[in-house]
This record gives sequence, structure tokens and C-alpha cells, in this order.
Amino acid sequence: MIRKSRPALGFVAYMLTMLLLGLYFVFAAVQGDYGVFRRAEVAAEARVLQTQLSELEAEVAAMENLTQRLSDTYLDLDLLDEQARDVLGLVRADEVVIR
Repeated sequence: MIRKSRPALGFVAYMLTMLLLGLYFVFAAVQGDYGVFRRAEVAAEARVLQTQLSELEAEVAAMENLTQRLSDTYLDLDLLDEQARDVLGLVRADEVVIR
């Protein structure tokens, strides 16, 4: 009679422990603080922030242009006229204001 032997209980426990440890590391690699999903979130956030930075840089450039055009060294009379009308509410004598 040939007797089939079962694996030792220690070996089964060892393999189960290694399997669970492997599953833990796979889970951590996918969903952990430095995992694949977090990396995708950071990349998406970086794209949004880069877009906002570009918009803010364009706004700063426009403000610098206006500031330079109203400076003492360079005066844009059309811009000065526009600002005076807007801020002070000035109107020329030959103009009609419709509200």
C-alpha cells in the first residue's frame, strides 16, 4: 500500500504567509501613498497647476504691459484716456452718454 503524504503544516503556513505578504506589497504598490493611482492623481494635479500657472503668467505679463505703458518714461495717451474715463468717469464735451 502506497501512502500519500500531505505537506507539513509549517510549509503550508509559510506559503500562506508569503502569499499574503505578496498581496500586501501588490496592494501597496497600486493604492499606497506612492502607488500607481496616487502617481496618476499627482500627474493630473500637476497638469491643472501648470495650466493655472500659464494663465497667471499671461495675466502678469498683461499687467506689466499696462504698468509700463502708464509709467513716467513711456506714456500711452490712449490708455491714459481710457483709464481716466473708467476710473474717474470723465466724458468729453462732444460725447453723448447713454445709460
